[in-house]
Amino acid sequence: MSKFELHPDLQRDGVHLGNFQLCRVLLINDSNYPWFVLIPEIPDTSDTIDLSLAEHEQLWSESRTFSLAIMELFNGDKLNVAALGNVTPQLHIHHIVRYQSDPAWPAPIWGKHPLAPYSESALKEIHNLFAAAKLDNFSLEVELSTS
Repeated sequence: MSKFELHPDLQRDGVHLGNFQLCRVLLINDSNYPWFVLIPEIPDTSDTIDLSLAEHEQLWSESRTFSLAIMELFNGDKLNVAALGNVTPQLHIHHIVRYQSDPAWPAPIWGKHPLAPYSESALKEIHNLFAAAKLDNFSLEVELSTS
């Protein structure tokens, strides 16, 4: 059995926020949107159907917990949740808080604008939001950093 390794695209674009029991959570380093991905830490998965029934149920439980939290923390107008994987084949579920005032509204965000990286102070603010939220079964990274 192979070992879980994060796909290079996700390593490049994401900042490790923390972990649930099954999923690693990344903040996508794009300040245009509160944009996160949940990645089940199961080797060789590209689609949700590659998961066992228990893993599948755990994924959607973690997704629901995380979705409720980010909509409250970021006071969004709409939540987009998607698993595409056409470019990055590793299973990852996008969770994007949308606002009617965001740069791509109402269209999908992909390919609309270049990534606008977070400042270190903005990353610290996001970290503090999640620290205060104390999500069930979520281990927050000690510190967020793009380096």
